[in-house]
Amino acid sequence: MQRSAIFLLFACCLPVSLLAQSAPTVTERNAARTPDARVSGLPADPAFASVGLTVRADVPVSGAGGQSSLPAQSALPSAAPAAATLTLEDVLREALANNPAIAGAGHTVEAQRRKISQARALPDPTVTVGWMGNAIPFSVQRGDPSSYRSVAAMQMLPFPGKLRLKGEMAAKEAGAAEADYETARRKVASQAKLAYFDYFYYDKALAIARKDKDLLGKLSQIAEARYRVGKAMQQDVLKSQTEISLLLQKITVLEQQRSIAQARLNAVMSRPPESPLPPAADVTLAPASRPLPELYQMAEKNSPMLQREQRMIERSQIAVAMAEKEYRPDLSVGFMYQQRPDMPDMKGATFTINVPVFYRGKQRQALRGAQEEVIAAQKGKEDRLNEVRFEMKQSYLSAKAAKDLADLYAKAVVPQASLALESSMSAYQVGSSDFLTVYSNFNTLLNYEMDYYRQVADSNMAMAMMESLVGVELASPAIGAQPQDSDPTSPASAAPAQHAKNDARTPMTAISGHAQAVKK
Repeated sequence: MQRSAIFLLFACCLPVSLLAQSAPTVTERNAARTPDARVSGLPADPAFASVGLTVRADVPVSGAGGQSSLPAQSALPSAAPAAATLTLEDVLREALANNPAIAGAGHTVEAQRRKISQARALPDPTVTVGWMGNAIPFSVQRGDPSSYRSVAAMQMLPFPGKLRLKGEMAAKEAGAAEADYETARRKVASQAKLAYFDYFYYDKALAIARKDKDLLGKLSQIAEARYRVGKAMQQDVLKSQTEISLLLQKITVLEQQRSIAQARLNAVMSRPPESPLPPAADVTLAPASRPLPELYQMAEKNSPMLQREQRMIERSQIAVAMAEKEYRPDLSVGFMYQQRPDMPDMKGATFTINVPVFYRGKQRQALRGAQEEVIAAQKGKEDRLNEVRFEMKQSYLSAKAAKDLADLYAKAVVPQASLALESSMSAYQVGSSDFLTVYSNFNTLLNYEMDYYRQVADSNMAMAMMESLVGVELASPAIGAQPQDSDPTSPASAAPAQHAKNDARTPMTAISGHAQAVKK
């Protein structure tokens, strides 16, 4: 936005004679060839002076923190009240509340918990009703002592400890499901943050491109005014119109990418893809992350994916104990009652055990299989830990590089590019430079501004990836998550100060300060 101040100074420094000419313009002569009415329909000469004196008057000039970065000017109208913005907290709250993947994982947890009592329960008893005698149901032969009606019940009693172990195995499976639920929750939160920061970037890039398109139009008018008095070549005007069309093409691509980012954000929040969204709230550089060894330790302790692997290891270890118990026989106890006509009724009991005669091919192999499952689960955790460490290292380096690049853009690249633009414009005014040089510097500054916000978004996206790996919030308070360490010396506690420090490092602040120095 502060680039408008440079154009304002440049326009005001033009000789009055350039603004008083009324010769036919190149734009008017080539109107039939101009693809965009906004390019061909340039204002007449009397309005040009007014345009040059009120460049960007409808856009509030602000720095990184929303404060005015240029001296107050009476020609500028009062800024309109800030429109509603979409905050990351709102996105996270809605995504975590409405996402079906989280709801499905929650129902899976509830289903696994209900299996614990089932595993600990005794097998169902069996009841047998029968008769001996005639073929007619429950018909007996009188006088025959072997004819009777009977009812019997039997209950199997597993060897002591088997039901307890089965319950513990079911509890570990429920614990793994809980870790899956937390993984789903962290995944959705990470997806919401990535979508939000991407949406923020395209919001900023599109706003910069649109505003710079207006400024390029003013620069085109300056080139045309110089051409009318013979101080510039026709190619300068044609080149400016061509570049405006190319910038419109870039704006079209950015609008498409912003629409895709908006649809992605709506999908995370379980909204229709076409649902309108307000602009994203301002985002600053992510705070400095914790040291990498500390992040590794946090991931090993809190990562829900590693917690799930640990639950499966513990479940496999219990399965080994259960396989050893299978060598022990189970006991079945039964009671039988017989009714005999014209004879005393009979009562009896039975006790049955299973004898593991074929233990070599059954119980022994089951034990060895359970032991192999323990080793497989341990190796699975080691493999997952290696992946977590790699992804952590990758995200850590991405966050660090993005922060370093953003600082470089804010403190060196953008101020230098703005100086180059000002110098080329001054040289163009006195005729010692051509329009192509001015536009090249203009386009370079435009790209650097977009690159700055790309790095701001990337730094926060890398932080979001690290948070999904360590299982805790590193940059901001989580919604519905466990409380974090309140140590005032930790990087997380120092985040507000870091954000305040980063607010003074944006490209807009660098350009604004330089524009003020030029005006003085």
